[in-house]
Amino acid sequence: MHVVIAPDCFTGTLTAQQAAEAMAAGWRRTAPHDLLTLMPLSDGGPGFLDVLAAAIPEARTLAVTVADPLGREVPAAILLVDGEPGPTAYLESAQAAGLHLLAADERNPAVTSTWGVGQLLDAALAAGATRVVVGLGGSGTNDGGAGLLAALGVGGPSELARGGMALADLADDALTGLEDVRRKLAGVELVLASDVESPLLGLQGASAVFAPQKGASPELAQALEGALGRYVEVVRRTLPETTDLLTGKPLRLDKQPGAGAAGGLGYALYLLGGRRVSGVTEVLTAVGLRDVLAAADLVVTGEGSFDWQSLQGKVVAGVAELALETATPSVVIAGQTLVGRREAMTLGLSGTYAVAESAREVEAAMADPVGTLAARAARVAATWSPQR
Repeated sequence: MHVVIAPDCFTGTLTAQQAAEAMAAGWRRTAPHDLLTLMPLSDGGPGFLDVLAAAIPEARTLAVTVADPLGREVPAAILLVDGEPGPTAYLESAQAAGLHLLAADERNPAVTSTWGVGQLLDAALAAGATRVVVGLGGSGTNDGGAGLLAALGVGGPSELARGGMALADLADDALTGLEDVRRKLAGVELVLASDVESPLLGLQGASAVFAPQKGASPELAQALEGALGRYVEVVRRTLPETTDLLTGKPLRLDKQPGAGAAGGLGYALYLLGGRRVSGVTEVLTAVGLRDVLAAADLVVTGEGSFDWQSLQGKVVAGVAELALETATPSVVIAGQTLVGRREAMTLGLSGTYAVAESAREVEAAMADPVGTLAARAARVAATWSPQR
């Protein structure tokens, strides 16, 4: 059998590359005769640049130093791919605003900022990029991208780069430089590679859904919602209102799909003229997964937690969709499986397998993520690979 192993990262434990290698090691124990193709993937979050760098041999890496969510210097990179009329720059927002950059007791979206992502974008423009693709996901911020705007010169860092809660007291004239920055970026194609479709505000927005994952209490999440509401109000006072050509109604960028991605970083990129694409689609196209699946007998994907979010623009859903198009059976191996069989079959998956199914197994998996994932892959191989 030709088996393609194409997982996302297992957040908090394994990178996509480490997960693919662990799955392959386990598979070979049971089915050493199978041909394995490893294709680690990303949906725009952590690992976005690593996956693209491995898939695009002609890409060159520009090393930079930026601020993390609390303003400390951290190393980051920009991936540049030459083309016409100029190079395309790929950025990974998690390198500057990632939750993994914060210790457990530092996770507080009230004070974390996306200033470093703005520094990344500014460095990409300085390198001559005419197209910039920003991978969104895995952030430890909830500031609506205000820090990014401040780093580009939209307003003062004392108002915009002190975290989400500082936006509650935003002055009416805090974004007066927004039009100038928009004009500066008018000749640049700005792309949001987003793993979620959430709007900025509301029950499905950045604060309600994602802030608790970044350390916010229910009370803080509600306060952050109010602060972002004030931020949107100031934006609407600053920018001329545009009209949706299809509906004839005012165009609300805060309600656009993906505006709430990465703690609202998607909203700031929309304000600068960006457009959204699926992060998974961007990666799957770049690595040429469709052609690989067309020549394979099985694809094994995976992620840390296979849950309801996995059904909406994540790696597992993207792989399953392509597998359906190429008539290739697909299965998922996840740290935990929280999706029922019916929902999994709706995606086109032929099987779902969890590394951990009890509290004790979860503890063991966290202690030895490589060993437990490899062991599970070995058992899955016994089911799917015909024995000689």
